[in-house]
Amino acid sequence: MNHSSIWLSLLRLSFTFALASPCLARDLWVGRDTDAPTIAHAIKIAQPGDVIHLEPNRVYHDYAGFYNKQGAPGKPITLDGHGATLEGSDPLDPTNWQELSPGHFRSIRLSANFNGAMLARWFFLFDDQMQRMGRVSKGHTTALKAPTELESGEWTFEPSSPPAKDHSTPITGAFHLRIAPGQTLPQANIRIPVRSAGVQFSGDNAHLILRNLTTTHPYNDGFNIHGDCRDILFQNIRAIECGDDGISAHESAQYRVHGFISQGNATGICDTGTAQTHYSHVFMSNNVGFDLYFLDEVQASLRHALILSSAQQPLMVVGRNEKTPCHLTMEQVQLHRMTAPFQGKIARHGHLTASQCTIDQMTLETSGTTDLKNCLINNQPSEPGATGADLAPLKKLLPLNP
Repeated sequence: MNHSSIWLSLLRLSFTFALASPCLARDLWVGRDTDAPTIAHAIKIAQPGDVIHLEPNRVYHDYAGFYNKQGAPGKPITLDGHGATLEGSDPLDPTNWQELSPGHFRSIRLSANFNGAMLARWFFLFDDQMQRMGRVSKGHTTALKAPTELESGEWTFEPSSPPAKDHSTPITGAFHLRIAPGQTLPQANIRIPVRSAGVQFSGDNAHLILRNLTTTHPYNDGFNIHGDCRDILFQNIRAIECGDDGISAHESAQYRVHGFISQGNATGICDTGTAQTHYSHVFMSNNVGFDLYFLDEVQASLRHALILSSAQQPLMVVGRNEKTPCHLTMEQVQLHRMTAPFQGKIARHGHLTASQCTIDQMTLETSGTTDLKNCLINNQPSEPGATGADLAPLKKLLPLNP
């Protein structure tokens, strides 16, 4: 065999080996790697097995969007936040506001797509304090004040367009806010929500892991999950002071959550459609409209959870299809109601299966069905010998500071 034949054989062998060898997984550091300057760029180029890293404990004025993104079985694409926060608000731009009188400011500069759904979730942050003005998209909401009624640290919206037929119709008008007389807008340290979600899924997503990440201050959900999602895992995530839900599954989304803190949101968890969701090691407090809200044909489970409930409604399970009721399974859950009304609802076409749970200072209004085993309801056993929830596994995992 001559030298040319030898080299040709080696080249063919090398090419065959390259085709047969799997691509090596990469570590993509957002902002460090030239091909991953932003979270969006990193997600776009990530391949099965890759890990996207955020800088530990950094605050990103950004969101993570997964649109038709797929890893592979056994080779998920992972986003590791390392304790980073996705911040949904930005500082208010004083140049967009006109001072009408001392401390009273007005702005007509709105997003072109501003609509009733956004207004129902809207808030301002005055010196890092969230001000909803009593508004939530689910539950009872407070009518907005007239501009002349505002006190320092409050805001309102004055519409100029006719009432919209539905929440998705764009609306026009002006925002008003009031700060202390003599204080400038920069001194007031006001922020407004500019991003709809912290993490957003849409389309066909599969084989993904998101972990060690906090979302805060979007005008909609902390984790907004749409589409046909499969083999999705969230680990050690937090949703803090989001305009609507801490986390919300829609359509046929399927995912697991292990380690979730939901505080100060309009709703703690809200799942709808035909979603199949599984939550474990969960802590909730200070939510506003609902703590737990499951509807339509959802099949959900909640295990090892502590819920300090002060929302308008602690629990709602309601179906819209008699053939496929909405079903929530709870195991090792302690739900402690902090304020009136002291009642959760398992409504029509809703079903609750609960075992080893403690429901304290709260009753269950049931027009659906319930199956309670080894539970304590207001210190009364569901059957002789029932002992309720043991939250030791949860307390070991989550540093709870209610």
